Amino acid sequence: MDGAGLAMSATTPSRRIRDADRTAQLTAALGAARARLARAAESAGRNVGEIELLPVTKFFPGSDIVILNQLGCLSFGESREQEAANKIAEVRAELPDAPIRWHMIGRIQRNKARAVAGWAYAAHSVDNARLIAALDRGAADALGRGVRSEPLRVYLQISLDGDAERGGVDIGDPDLVDELCAAIDGADGLTFTGLMAIPPLGADADEAFARLAAERDRVQKAYPQRLEMSAGMSNDLESAVKHGSTCVRVGTALMGPRPLTSPPVVTPVTSSSQTSELPRSAEGSPDEHTA
Repeated sequence: MDGAGLAMSATTPSRRIRDADRTAQLTAALGAARARLARAAESAGRNVGEIELLPVTKFFPGSDIVILNQLGCLSFGESREQEAANKIAEVRAELPDAPIRWHMIGRIQRNKARAVAGWAYAAHSVDNARLIAALDRGAADALGRGVRSEPLRVYLQISLDGDAERGGVDIGDPDLVDELCAAIDGADGLTFTGLMAIPPLGADADEAFARLAAERDRVQKAYPQRLEMSAGMSNDLESAVKHGSTCVRVGTALMGPRPLTSPPVVTPVTSSSQTSELPRSAEGSPDEHTA
């Protein structure tokens, strides 16, 4: 077996026990999360099939993603560019043919945009014109090099309280919201997918998601494609589903408590074709509200 296989497959008795324990934990947690989402959808009179359960795997090792993929999960949310790039290489070495979709849910530094555009299926935290332009350039370049097969899906992040420190476009500035939506929609390398928001700290989740849904409905009038809504986390997914969320980002309820340290960097041996698209820049800042 080569180095790529050994990176995650070499086992000892203690490692096998740990892997079995973690598989049991994730199996139970995923079943509970899926059941919870199904109940929320039923309560809201919605089809659960139209709501994506997005595991938030930031700070957790690639081995957890391998387990979850084998349990049927195809999409995963990450918030730091370099951690995600390392993890993607690790998982691809173990599951080279798995059709995994990687979502960038953390705030994106503009100098990381090209790297993110090389591996992300979707970006949920876009909130300014310069970042939109940088992601468009990066995605167009990746499309030209054959690294991507389709444009980068982009959600515009909406701020429900106007706090610039937490990111997002102020919902109280509809002209700016419309301008940025149009910029995303007009970019060749991007697909305008919908809106994302995080409830303000201490806010009523029902009220927050109702405001986001109303804004999504307002913006929807200008676009033929059905706009999605990325909203809801471990502690408030029922409210988000009630108000129309199409993607709930679940971390703690699925993965368990956050590890005290980030997972170690694993650099598997891969072919140049596997690694050419992987970014190597420094880590961006994490989004602490998406677990």
